[in-house]
Amino acid sequence: MNTANTVFLIIAAVLVLMMTPGLAFFYGGLVSKKNVVNTMISVFIICALAIVLFVAFGYELCFNGNVAGIFGRVQHIFLSGSDLTKVVLKEQGITAASYLLFEMMFSIITPALFVGATVGRMRFNFLLVFVFFWSVLVYYPLVHMVWGTGGLLAGWGILDFAGGTVVHINAGITALVLSIFLGPRYQKQTRPYSLPWVLLGTAILWLGWYGFNAGSAFGMNQTALTACLTSTVAAAASMMTWLLLEETFSGKASLDGICTGTLCGLVGITPGAGYETCAGALFTGILCSLASYFFISQVKGRLSFDDPLDAFGCHGISGIVGSLTVGLFASQKVDPGISTSGLFYGGSWELLGKQAAGTLFTIVFTLLMVSLITAVLKRFVNMRVSARDEEVGLDLSEHGEFADCQISASQAIFGK
Repeated sequence: MNTANTVFLIIAAVLVLMMTPGLAFFYGGLVSKKNVVNTMISVFIICALAIVLFVAFGYELCFNGNVAGIFGRVQHIFLSGSDLTKVVLKEQGITAASYLLFEMMFSIITPALFVGATVGRMRFNFLLVFVFFWSVLVYYPLVHMVWGTGGLLAGWGILDFAGGTVVHINAGITALVLSIFLGPRYQKQTRPYSLPWVLLGTAILWLGWYGFNAGSAFGMNQTALTACLTSTVAAAASMMTWLLLEETFSGKASLDGICTGTLCGLVGITPGAGYETCAGALFTGILCSLASYFFISQVKGRLSFDDPLDAFGCHGISGIVGSLTVGLFASQKVDPGISTSGLFYGGSWELLGKQAAGTLFTIVFTLLMVSLITAVLKRFVNMRVSARDEEVGLDLSEHGEFADCQISASQAIFGK
């Protein structure tokens, strides 16, 4: 075991864990005051559920052996009898225990992302059951296909440094499907509960993203430094792009907007953080911000689905763009280990084609599996709260709590 790299990975894992409560603040600040508690608990409870599932069998479904390039083999329930001292990444000196800990954090933040599409109208019990089946049938297979030994998409040669397909496209498409199944809100309330919470959540997420991206180098090395630098540049470029777009088209910059723009850049650079130059990261951030901004402001309103916090518009759209830009900006000078450079760094169309194929596969696979899970599950578990519960707010109807002590039950019910 390499002690320095292990300490680095543990710190990275803690940073990734911080992202989930950070996301709870981000989403909780954006929703209406009668759905704050429900939104935050829906995000935070996944910390417990995902950890138990990952230790029970998720880790082995992702990384133990290979079955048809889609699953691993479950041989040790709750890791009983598993050798956690075994070095699984020999070059970096990383043992199974530290590798498991780091990958576990990804299994937490990914399902938490799509909660933004369901706020104010999904039953809490349905969410818990859905996350269970989604983890087993969607997330774990995608992890194995992209990062597992013998994985299907890995065999195609696609590059996904830290989760563009596995995390962001996956969560974005899941958000889209769930919002379609749920249908639109009866009353669309757009006034956010707390913009300071939104900024706080964004800051925590940005900080955690260094663990997310740099940690995916699995050691204190040049690749980790590259991922730190490209993540910073992409976030800044995307934030500035969103600011300029708002100033141009609406005449006013918004805190909500620049926070969303920041996250779009971080989402977009995730698949190429260890492969791209700073210039590539700059253009990745710009392109992701442009794509997500115009989708949210121009396209979303013309479609029938209701994604209140733009989980698809941010993670889905920027995730797709970011995955494709790896085929443009990846460079063998940055990472000599990749098979070919992107189109703008002396490579051919080969890598862009592989990225497009992997992106399309992820979209179709997630779309079909999430649709199947949701269609079957809603036959046994009520998916949507009643119109009365939605009017009252899920804080009261689902949890009997309020984010603001000055809000009483009568105020929530009668709007006084």
